[in-house]
Amino acid sequence: MQEKILILDFGSQYTQLIARRVRELNVYCEIHPFNKYPGLDETVKGVILSGSPFSVRDKNAPVPDLSKIKGKLPLLGVCYGAQYLAQNYGGLVEASDSREYGRANMKYIDHESELFREIEVDSQVWMSHGDTIMKLPEDFRIIGSTSDVEVAAYQIEEETTFGIQFHPEVYHTTQGLQILNNFVVDVCGCRRDWTPASFVEETVEGLKKQLGDDKVVLGLSGGVDSSVAAMLLHKAIGTQLTCIFVDNGLLRKHEYENVLDSYKHMGLNVIGVDAKDLFLGELNGVSDPEKKRKIIGRVFIEVFDSEAKKIPGVKWLAQGTIYPDVIESVSVNGPSATIKSHHNVGGLPEKMHLKVVEPLKLLFKDEVRRVGHEMKISPTILGRHPFPGPGLAIRILGEITPEKVALLQEVDHIFIEGLRKHDLYDQVWQAGAMLLPVQSVGVMGDERTYESVVSLRAVTSTDGMTADWVHLPYEFLGKISSEIINRVRGVNRVVYDISSKPPATIEWE
Repeated sequence: MQEKILILDFGSQYTQLIARRVRELNVYCEIHPFNKYPGLDETVKGVILSGSPFSVRDKNAPVPDLSKIKGKLPLLGVCYGAQYLAQNYGGLVEASDSREYGRANMKYIDHESELFREIEVDSQVWMSHGDTIMKLPEDFRIIGSTSDVEVAAYQIEEETTFGIQFHPEVYHTTQGLQILNNFVVDVCGCRRDWTPASFVEETVEGLKKQLGDDKVVLGLSGGVDSSVAAMLLHKAIGTQLTCIFVDNGLLRKHEYENVLDSYKHMGLNVIGVDAKDLFLGELNGVSDPEKKRKIIGRVFIEVFDSEAKKIPGVKWLAQGTIYPDVIESVSVNGPSATIKSHHNVGGLPEKMHLKVVEPLKLLFKDEVRRVGHEMKISPTILGRHPFPGPGLAIRILGEITPEKVALLQEVDHIFIEGLRKHDLYDQVWQAGAMLLPVQSVGVMGDERTYESVVSLRAVTSTDGMTADWVHLPYEFLGKISSEIINRVRGVNRVVYDISSKPPATIEWE
């Protein structure tokens, strides 16, 4: 059985980051809402309490049931978690005179404590809190202080229960990973054996047991998640897996042919479906972004369902769901408000009366890539930028026509191939071009033109939740702009999007 650390989530923006750092140590961990966590069997080696946007002094502050955890399992409270333990067991937490936010340095460290083994005095930590622990319960002792915060860290006597006021999971805490290592390895005794190789082995064995001789159908997109999911299933059940790749007419230039070719080399059983005319026909005259998404989702379900019915006896639908999707659906505050329809098409399992199998639902995106690397999947596939499910439909602002799609495919092709040619592709998390619903005046030769404007977009990110625009070299942008205007008839102006997420989104629709 896989040993694990449980992270109880109080709604902090940093909770996923704690999980990512623990997993970097090759220790498996799971995030659960503070009020809805699973049974504590022998596989649970320790528990971490996350931070929170709440104050422990709020009337509606989250209150966990720790009766089966505290004093029985190693426990680490981070920020709100530390304040909750102090307040709940007899200490005092009050609003600080000034909100403590940003870098601080440890001025006192108790090196007798296992939590602070090899942590240096004066090492930098990251504070982010409006409350301060003013008084600790009698059996709590201070094990770390900064110049401004006396109770920066504490331990309960005779227990492996710790609290830290700072965030060890953020990069600004320079020895944060060492602190987490001290907790999960030295205190909790975790073996650090959760690796890509062990994940592949355990997942393939699990899929064999779960699926038996049943047939499975998977919708391939050409992206990282669906490709890695397909290979895990292929290892487990071989030819019982049928993959369907639908060309919705909104893919990148030559993408349909290139993706089908790459999958042939992987030994997968793939059916390609050319449904360009159907999708573009249904989208004719529609300019509202949300309507476009819904039409694409509906038509995809219809096409996929029609093809899947040609496979006799199929019982399972495989999906490339990854861990952030799972966490989002059971988060402390419930699913976040809909900013846009999710591109993972819902409704398929119900319509097709299929059971769902999700081989990647425990992994973050970077872990999916490492698992793919372990299975020798081509770096070309693993390094692919994310591409939206609705494709170029949400990069063509306004109404979609075959002519606009063809124009944007050319612009996008020049941009993406330019990034590859100039060794910039791997420095970018996602890139693409947007066709704007405006025309501008230009001069070509002796003639004035009135043609389309395209915007180029390139961002860096780890998971798409936040993103910064990439500072591409001016020389590169200049070359790409000239190439687009000279080669793509109908475009006379190129602009570069320098907005970050938030407040802007990565896509324009």
